[in-house]
Amino acid sequence: MTTSIEAGTPASGIDSSYAWMRLVVALVLGTVGSVGMWSFVVALPAVQADFGIARGEASLAFTLTMFGFGTGGVVMGRLADRFGIIFPLMGGAVVLGAGYALSGIAGGIGTFALAQGLLGFGTAATFGPLMTDMSHWFVRRRGIAVALVSTGNYLGGTIWPPIIQHFIETDGWRATQIWVGVFCVVTMIPLSLLLRRRAPRQYSSESNANAAKLGTLGISSNTLMVLLCIAGVACCVAMAMPQVHIVAYCGDLGYGPARGAEMLSMMLGFGMISRIASGFIADRIGGVATLLLGSVLQGVALLLYLFFDGLFSLYVISALFGLFQGGIVPMYAILIRQYFAPQEAGTRLGVVLLATLGGMALGGWMSGVIFDLTGSYQAAFLNGLAWNLVNVSIVIWLMFRPGRRGMVPA
Repeated sequence: MTTSIEAGTPASGIDSSYAWMRLVVALVLGTVGSVGMWSFVVALPAVQADFGIARGEASLAFTLTMFGFGTGGVVMGRLADRFGIIFPLMGGAVVLGAGYALSGIAGGIGTFALAQGLLGFGTAATFGPLMTDMSHWFVRRRGIAVALVSTGNYLGGTIWPPIIQHFIETDGWRATQIWVGVFCVVTMIPLSLLLRRRAPRQYSSESNANAAKLGTLGISSNTLMVLLCIAGVACCVAMAMPQVHIVAYCGDLGYGPARGAEMLSMMLGFGMISRIASGFIADRIGGVATLLLGSVLQGVALLLYLFFDGLFSLYVISALFGLFQGGIVPMYAILIRQYFAPQEAGTRLGVVLLATLGGMALGGWMSGVIFDLTGSYQAAFLNGLAWNLVNVSIVIWLMFRPGRRGMVPA
């Protein structure tokens, strides 16, 4: 009979000092690699002006970024499940370098959009696969570990926008793209080598325990996956409205894109606080309850955007939006690890993240199209609220399943 190694022992490495060191390296990698998601948000006005296209057409490039990120999450997650985390990380670095080089020399929106798809694909290696990897190295502090590594995405969103905005203003968006790609390659590959050690072996006892938890819900694994995917799409359509268009929105209101970049940075900075707090909360009240809390509060912030558009008000609401919604996406990783076999975690989380990124892509594009049709972002905020209600409804339904207590740690 196979016996498990006690968590926290030197033999396992679980919950050890090495696991915490690994978490720090993963957080740095996530911060650097996440630039592929956020650079376009800042460059949107410059790209639109350079190519002479409508905002909805320009926003389509972000849709391909999210598509690349989503598909990359599935592919990179599968590779991490089979070969360990280092292979997708190094591959992601190379793809990021190539994508930024291609976008910097793009002669039209089609080539630029294709490059954005590559950027999304490369960035995916530093999000879902890293969260899954951390979930294998922690048991007692799994919630906070997953939440911490996921903050790399928002830490990058806090650091990168002002830097990119500065270099776009001084050197142009094309040169900025190329040098960002160079930076990704020369930093990510050496950092990836620090994570060569494979994750601790997963034992059948954990797989059986997760299967038992799933059985208490009274729904099949496929049904749960479908529900999580629909919820992911809905919450992220709502999430995309401020995150993708806040820079352009501020420009339209006469505040300038620099103010919008600052708001995006603030939004994602408070999102980091939210993600860390969500890890502590999930370790106490469970993933579904934490997901519901974040989803409801995200809707509140979206509602506030409808009534206030003053400069100070937008700073405050953007901070609140980040504080409310930052913990939503990491909760999907927690749910996957609680209800599915650990050896499938990377692939399954990749599928759910594909759905969430599909929601981001759809939401970013829809908001641009709604703006083109109405000349205002008010209808786009209402659209986000409607999608957010769908997400809240699904999570409430899961909360009232017979096995909802299985979400709460013992």
